[in-house]
Amino acid sequence: MAFGKEEVFRYHEGGKVAVALPKPLAGKDDLCLAYTPGVAHAVRAIAEDPAAAYRLTAKRNLVAVVSDGTAILGLGDLGAEASIPVMEGKAVLFKAFGDVDAWPVPLAHCRIDGKNSGKTDPERVIAAVKAIAPQYGGINLEDIAAPACFEIEERLDAELDIPVFHDDQWGTAVIATAGVVNYAHLKGAGMSDLKIVINGAGSAGIRIADMLKAAGASDITMFDARGVLSASRTDLTPQKARHARDLPVATTRREAMTGADVFIGVSKANVLSGEDVAAMGDFPAIFAMANPDPEIAPEEVAKAMGGRKYVMVTGRSDYPNQINNVLCFPYLFRGALDVGATTINKEMKVAAANALAMLAREPVPEDVKALYPDEALEFGPGYIIPKPFDRRLKEVVPAAVAEAARRTGVARN
Repeated sequence: MAFGKEEVFRYHEGGKVAVALPKPLAGKDDLCLAYTPGVAHAVRAIAEDPAAAYRLTAKRNLVAVVSDGTAILGLGDLGAEASIPVMEGKAVLFKAFGDVDAWPVPLAHCRIDGKNSGKTDPERVIAAVKAIAPQYGGINLEDIAAPACFEIEERLDAELDIPVFHDDQWGTAVIATAGVVNYAHLKGAGMSDLKIVINGAGSAGIRIADMLKAAGASDITMFDARGVLSASRTDLTPQKARHARDLPVATTRREAMTGADVFIGVSKANVLSGEDVAAMGDFPAIFAMANPDPEIAPEEVAKAMGGRKYVMVTGRSDYPNQINNVLCFPYLFRGALDVGATTINKEMKVAAANALAMLAREPVPEDVKALYPDEALEFGPGYIIPKPFDRRLKEVVPAAVAEAARRTGVARN
């Protein structure tokens, strides 16, 4: 569904976030409690024991949504200020779906040239986030270009004692993994039995491969803009090299897709043809997730399949089986914050993916069905991923994440 520019501007007028006051401020006594002199007791308690900040401030339920504006929502490098509407939107989704308080933190002057243009300087971003970290219980990194995003997340995760999560890397990966798990269930196959092709080896593609391997997949062939990730290539980043295979450099995408079970696209529009998907194996799954236009249109896939059974997944809300990151980050952080987790580790992400997969197999409540009258929301090829407005997500996913945090020893509580 498309909206006109003026309608969008009216919605955004004045911004999408504001400060709400959870405590009263109605008279002199409230003022003394909220500020001086009463606040001094809270200050001294935190000075003596920094962990008291989780009890005496908003820290335990507050997440910073951080971006330098280098990779904004498919629009590219438009700068920190231009990233604010997206960061505000992310904060809205945190609150509406996970009841997590979040605040936009756009970072200017974190480029290599020290200005607001050019490539990301990981050291500047890391220093800036560490400087603001005392206020927050978690850090959500957003719209930071690769390859800097990998170092930034890994360093901050190691150097801070609060969860750090780059949604562009892991959000899509968690949900796509849930979809592949359910596809394998429908196919009656194990994850290790699947032949998978991934087109796009940026932050999302790399982490999808990581997540699929953590979930049991092993036969994964990846392509970037220069071709197959072959072990004989000398131009691969360390992240890409981890997923390189002993394949000829000249291996084409069509060759890799012949007989494949799953295609996953996190690249650009219209890079696949009907002949490409027709060459896949019996009952294939096509995850064409480029936005706003997928790697191949669902209508073209239907035509190419010619009545064959298949699964179609996109990143769009106007088709079934949408990969939407709102299915992940609010609930992943909800579970992490609930147990005071010091990190969001791989086990917590896999737990979130499995919880999403299992929920899609459950009967869908009538109130959710009413929101999607044109779709048959019953587990099968047309419904392998829960809908964003399924309120059971808030019960199921955080609980699984929290349990994984406790099981792996990263929960404070």
